[in-house]
Amino acid sequence: MRILAWITISDQKMVHTAAVITALFGVLYWFTTKQNPDDALNIKVNSTYDYIVVGAGSAGAVIASRLSEDNDVSVLLLETGGSELNNDNIRVPLKVGSLQLSNEDWAYFTVPQKYSHRAMVDQKSFWPRGRVFGGSSSINYLAFVRGSRHDYDQWATEGCTGWSYKDVLPYFLKMEDIQIPDLYSSPYHSRGGYLPITETRVSPLPDIYSKSATELGLKTVDVNGEDMLGYTYMQSNIKDGERYSTARAYLRPVLERTNLHISVHSYVTKILIEQKKAIGLEFIKNNRKTQVFAGKEVIVSAGTVNSPKLLMLSGIGPKKHLEDLGIPMKADLSVGENLEDHMMFFMKYKVNQSYSVTKDRSNSITNTIWYELTGKGWNAYCGGEGQIFGQMKDRNKNEPEWPDYQLQLSNAAQDEDFIEEGLKLNLKREIKDQLKKRGSKNEFTMLNILSHPRSKGTIRLKSADPFDYPIINPNYLQHPDDIKVLTSAIKKSQQIASTKAMKKIGATLNPFDIDGICDKDIFDSDSYWECMLRHFAVSFSHPVSTCRMGGLNDKTAVVDTELRVRGIKGLRVADCSVARRQLSGNTNGPCIMIGEKAADLIRGKDTVAEFRQK
Repeated sequence: MRILAWITISDQKMVHTAAVITALFGVLYWFTTKQNPDDALNIKVNSTYDYIVVGAGSAGAVIASRLSEDNDVSVLLLETGGSELNNDNIRVPLKVGSLQLSNEDWAYFTVPQKYSHRAMVDQKSFWPRGRVFGGSSSINYLAFVRGSRHDYDQWATEGCTGWSYKDVLPYFLKMEDIQIPDLYSSPYHSRGGYLPITETRVSPLPDIYSKSATELGLKTVDVNGEDMLGYTYMQSNIKDGERYSTARAYLRPVLERTNLHISVHSYVTKILIEQKKAIGLEFIKNNRKTQVFAGKEVIVSAGTVNSPKLLMLSGIGPKKHLEDLGIPMKADLSVGENLEDHMMFFMKYKVNQSYSVTKDRSNSITNTIWYELTGKGWNAYCGGEGQIFGQMKDRNKNEPEWPDYQLQLSNAAQDEDFIEEGLKLNLKREIKDQLKKRGSKNEFTMLNILSHPRSKGTIRLKSADPFDYPIINPNYLQHPDDIKVLTSAIKKSQQIASTKAMKKIGATLNPFDIDGICDKDIFDSDSYWECMLRHFAVSFSHPVSTCRMGGLNDKTAVVDTELRVRGIKGLRVADCSVARRQLSGNTNGPCIMIGEKAADLIRGKDTVAEFRQK
């Protein structure tokens, strides 16, 4: 019996050992045979396609995905950057700060600003822009805001037929998969789209912010619903605690399509134009210049900086500018004009509770393990948890009823780590050192954001060399009304901080007091805030309108209402560079909408009839 028992036990051990060995061989086989998820991003490029899309960003990824739904057409998508999977911080929302000045960032700087950025090195503004699969949707802060209905209605009023709120809402509905139970039954939301939208709440601060807004008579609203004026919890394109860029939402699920070819690390240098028609592109990959031809259309979705740059390099732009650079002109258009960008100004408030996210808290072993296991915790969001969209009391009565400003609550503490490693603001070293001494690990930040700037800038070529960065001049704060609106936003932030709800957590302003800066002005006076704004207000990274859309007789327009470049057949631009005017709120959502609508315009289809009927 003992012998039999021993044999049985030995058999069991042998079976167990065999099972383990088999499993190990199975895992080894899986690793050695499974396809690299990025193999589809380096397909050998054919000589001709029906459609060629430049830029796999917020709009371009959408367009390539939608065009390739038609099996009878071929689509090529070219992206300058590489795979978003090469940087794991892209996946983790709170790691967003590390993406600036990384390999995935174009890392642009403006020219020295005459009216602003006085606290910055050379008075230059830093402009992060995505240079990676997914474009800026892979490196942004993930806030999802459609904009005000009045934004789009104003576009239509100014000649952009087909772009009213009623026209674009169906495309917002088509794109989204709302993950907020309270909004499942809302006629302003839908489920089943490619892009998940969730509500971000990690700390108690957004509820306190909501109570403060209520004290001031502001209603709580759905920012993407009927009316955005008031307080709203943050909506983000995050799911299960991870970033959902357009690459992940629109392209990763369809990489197996045989009619969709994608080539990363492909630097487009020129649009090939013959007899006023775009016939293809020239791009460089692996130090080799290649030409590829389009049987139907070329679609430029390279972004507000790179779309006008590529057009101008190809001879489409202001006549004198092209002549000065020796570039043969194909079309005399206002490319690079009408640049608008949101500006923001930080106000920091100390609190007596540990509600703030810090580097130590986010990098703790407990938080890291919790996040990887559950998709929850500090790492599952980008810092923003709530916002207020408001109007000035003395606003111009002729202005549309859109918000004048946006107040975004961030519970990221601007302590030493944040000032050194967080947002890259291009602060002068001596100013940064002083701010680090004033940092606190228990504080929140109110971002005061200008919604509709009056100041306009330009983007110009530095030379005819496609590898030279362009000359970016936003002309920030040139128009005095921009100071007035931002000052009004600051006053509202102070009112929020003075409410009973905020006083319960000891909210106290932690000012940017720097020796020699604005210390001759009386604190809280209009002149004081103007001085502070001209020193510390920076870009909110939402540039638009450099390839502006317009009606038939609009001399400022680069593209018509179907996004076709004027005077050049077979060429469209589709990204936020075509926006008629700046939008109320973060621009990634509108850019995705532009991509969705552009795809229908190109295909000659109406894919949103069911949403329109609702």
